[in-house]
Amino acid sequence: MVDSARIEQLIERTEGYLTGTLLPFWVERSPDFERGGFLTYFDERGEATGETTKTFLMQIRMLFTMSSTEREGYGGGRCGELAEHAANFILEHYWDDEFGGWCWIADGDGRVTCDDKIGYGQAFGVYAFSEYFLATEDERGREAALRTYDVMMEKMADGGHGGYFEIMDREWRVKAGVRSGGDRKSLDVHMHVMEALTTLYEMTGKEEHRERLEEVIALIVGRMLQSRTGAGYNQFTHDFEPLPAILFDTEWGSDEEHEEGATPIEYTSYGHNVEFAWLLLHAADVMGVGRGAYGEVVRRILDNCLEYGIDRKFGGVFIEGPAEGEPVNFNKQFWQHAEVMVGMLDGYKLFEEEKYFEGFAGIHDFVFERFVNWEGGGEWFALLGREGKPVWNYLGHEWKISYHTVRSMIQVVRRLRGLLD
Repeated sequence: MVDSARIEQLIERTEGYLTGTLLPFWVERSPDFERGGFLTYFDERGEATGETTKTFLMQIRMLFTMSSTEREGYGGGRCGELAEHAANFILEHYWDDEFGGWCWIADGDGRVTCDDKIGYGQAFGVYAFSEYFLATEDERGREAALRTYDVMMEKMADGGHGGYFEIMDREWRVKAGVRSGGDRKSLDVHMHVMEALTTLYEMTGKEEHRERLEEVIALIVGRMLQSRTGAGYNQFTHDFEPLPAILFDTEWGSDEEHEEGATPIEYTSYGHNVEFAWLLLHAADVMGVGRGAYGEVVRRILDNCLEYGIDRKFGGVFIEGPAEGEPVNFNKQFWQHAEVMVGMLDGYKLFEEEKYFEGFAGIHDFVFERFVNWEGGGEWFALLGREGKPVWNYLGHEWKISYHTVRSMIQVVRRLRGLLD
């Protein structure tokens, strides 16, 4: 077993960074008290770029960050105030009163500039507003989460093949054309639906919400993961036949375009896989079924990441690669590291095998030595080359904020304390 002194040192390092550096970066820089909501564009020096576009995803993720941080007892009440600030802006500007659901992008004053209905965003509406209610008991959070859930079940749910449609126009018509992404479903969105339903069920305890959660878990495990390796396919037809993954015209991430225009079917995202693994275990906790129910699913995912996703030469986690084989893209993106740290700690707790803890510790070191931009205020660079030199050096933009980094540090501290207990 890992020595308790080592765990205590890791807690001190992680929590000290969270409370003294990372959280203040966002609390002090991001709130827009003049126009509402949050500014999310910061350069490599940690300075605001002047861009004021406010994507729904970033505003709703700031709501989640501030709510979850308040719920964990950090921030001395300040994060609860900022969660309310986020809720006020989101509720005032993004909900579509005519067709229901959350619109995708607004300008700095909250005027909607893209009214598409993106499944990823709807899932985060349920997730963040459920977390907001659990943190603050503001009834607007419960109401918004339930209202979003209702429209998802009515408009997004695919009654023919199961799962959820993902990219739709304002009136909830699935978008046509390959580059629109409307003809596809993804592991990514269904994973976020799972985490949203987990927190919704935690909030309500309603059997209906538990049933929807169990359904999406069964769908992901049964149709979206390779049974032997545990690795996930990225994209699918509506009836869940795997497809080469493409980037969509309506983007919500900063992903690199594959040289051939599409990522081969056999490629998998190590970070997404491990993120799913720990979120699955959390769902088991909330449902009270015991983590062992999903033990073998989680073990396959973690072992696949350890074998193929970890860079044993320079440290860190590769973005993607064949489920069984050496990766081709050796760059390293910030959010995979955030999620893999949490998943590896869960693996160590569940299986009591030190390889999982050592996997966590190596990534933890790589993050603190390479990803954290200490000179720019302490947020993480967006993308590094294999040896740890910045490729994308911004610290915040329309798709990168506090969500992965702050959540990861909170979850790492919680798990390390659990190991001491």
